[in-house]
Amino acid sequence: MNFTLIATATFGLEKVVADELKQLGYDDLMVENGKVTFEGDEMDIVTCNMWLRTADRVLIKMAEFKAESFEDLFQGTLAVNWGDIIPITGFMHVIGKSVKSKLFSVPDCQSIVKKAVVESMKRKYRRDLFPENGAEYKIEVAILKDVVTLTLDTSGPGLHKRGYREFAGEAPLKETLAAALVLLSKWDPSKQLADPLCGSGTIAIEAAMIGRNMAPGLNRSFASEQWEIIPQDMWSDIRDFARNSINNKEFRILASDINGRLLRTARGNAEKAGVSNNIAFQKLDVKDFSSKKKCGVIITNPPYGERIGETKEVEELYKTMGRVFRELPEWSYFILTSYEGFERLFNKKSDKNRKLYNGRLKCYLYQFMES
Repeated sequence: MNFTLIATATFGLEKVVADELKQLGYDDLMVENGKVTFEGDEMDIVTCNMWLRTADRVLIKMAEFKAESFEDLFQGTLAVNWGDIIPITGFMHVIGKSVKSKLFSVPDCQSIVKKAVVESMKRKYRRDLFPENGAEYKIEVAILKDVVTLTLDTSGPGLHKRGYREFAGEAPLKETLAAALVLLSKWDPSKQLADPLCGSGTIAIEAAMIGRNMAPGLNRSFASEQWEIIPQDMWSDIRDFARNSINNKEFRILASDINGRLLRTARGNAEKAGVSNNIAFQKLDVKDFSSKKKCGVIITNPPYGERIGETKEVEELYKTMGRVFRELPEWSYFILTSYEGFERLFNKKSDKNRKLYNGRLKCYLYQFMES
């Protein structure tokens, strides 16, 4: 079957997701706020879930139509052949959101969509009752300015859940965002990479997985793995291909932090991800960070000072980072923070900055290229 697929993305990462899709061989991409739309079949659903590092989810777009009344919503949903994908036993779970629309009651929209999906299923299967004791089919009704988009979620838990991170720091960086920082830096294993404020190690681990060409979805399962329309051997073939694609490149990423407890967590996460041989963890204060390597890349997500009483400490930290990093003039550094006056404290203007969101926090990725 051919589908219209949507790779959802955190605001600011749409182009990174589109670049990933191009690398995987997709073209005719439509890039919009928070999503990249493209065409694909069952094999593409499996491939994109397995390989996309920076997307949040892979959805099937089922329909898009205008609805200003509950009747419009019901009829628009009813017109979709849900039974082409959902079997008799499918568990139909409807979630929703509504922004700037006449139909603003999300619970009402959810129950109308569910009713219409069941009616559509009755037509297909010529029966009145569905046990809903099989695989989950999560349907989202998203209404923006009276335009309804109906999607089916193929991923299940968000794609940032790679299966290696049991524990995280107090303000963890999502794996998808960490991978995006690495891809935006254009780092490759021929260069030294360091994260001198590594926390629970997410940036270093994602970089190591990129360096080793490890598919981010290799060690987890997906909602659509249980779907009847996708043959099981398609999943095992793509997994086998992903396993065989891992390289044995030798490189060492430097990951250091002053917090020993976090470093223990980071080591455990790296072990679970299968990249502990590619990362050298070290307990080290950022003020003592240095390198004999002439060139390299620093990618880091320092504390932002969001909590009361932390501002002073964070301001001192940024000043220290400025002094320490300037000792490495031929390195580039990429620093993510929500702190507005970062460049003033760091005492250097970035060559480029990019607005990104870490959860709901608006941040900037300050990019300093080697001089």
